[in-house]
Amino acid sequence: LKKLIDNMIETMHHADGIGLAAPQVGKSISLFVVDVSPLEEGHKPMVFINSEIMEFSGESPYNEGCLSIPGVTGEVLRPDKIKLKYTDLEGKNHHVKADGILARVIQHEFDHVMGRLFIDYWNIEKREEFATILKRLEAKNRK
Repeated sequence: LKKLIDNMIETMHHADGIGLAAPQVGKSISLFVVDVSPLEEGHKPMVFINSEIMEFSGESPYNEGCLSIPGVTGEVLRPDKIKLKYTDLEGKNHHVKADGILARVIQHEFDHVMGRLFIDYWNIEKREEFATILKRLEAKNRK
């Protein structure tokens, strides 16, 4: 598990990402890593195992992108603040509050664990706008 997490953090940093979920690297487990330090000082990489978002509050839009869908970005409406529980790499349980970009990235990566992508929040017109790019990516991934 430690090796997987180290590899995920390295992959995330190499791709200039701020989050990466295990399903994105072919692992069907409830695990994701987050590092918002490129956007906010004072943060370091965090590991979330078996996370559960307990409460949401507020709501605001933000232009999101994803390492799974390169070249596609778009506005997503998400809660501003969350309360969650999770386990860290050492097996310690945590209950924390998050807001701002950290809350957004946690929700984005949690969505991957739950089988959702940020484009799933878009209306049909917005998805059709990117249909050509998405079809090209699907065809590339089938090879």
